[in-house]
Amino acid sequence: MTPANLLNALPPCDPTAAEWVDDLLQRPGLRIERIVSSGQASPPGFWYDQAEGEWIMLISGSAGLRLEHEDYTRLLAPGDCLDIPAHCRHRVEWTAPGTSTIWLAVFYRGESPWPTG
Repeated sequence: MTPANLLNALPPCDPTAAEWVDDLLQRPGLRIERIVSSGQASPPGFWYDQAEGEWIMLISGSAGLRLEHEDYTRLLAPGDCLDIPAHCRHRVEWTAPGTSTIWLAVFYRGESPWPTG
């Protein structure tokens, strides 16, 4: 079920469970998800390498996101957003344990619809 409010109907905080993913909207070339993390991270050595671009915004909580071509982990706080181009390898280093880290993720095909400068 799609939540009417992105901050409602949250799963329990359980770092041993998988992240919770709600599909909010799907259209040709576009998918919007709410992802809820509570201490999850990418497995050691795992990198996402997606055929589509992904624009993310952190709504609550905190997370560390690493892009393979960078030698540091980006600290994400509520309100932070980032456009990750297709095939830009990235990983979630950590998400805040004991609380809900809520992501809004917009997956798209083709060029980014957002300014990059």
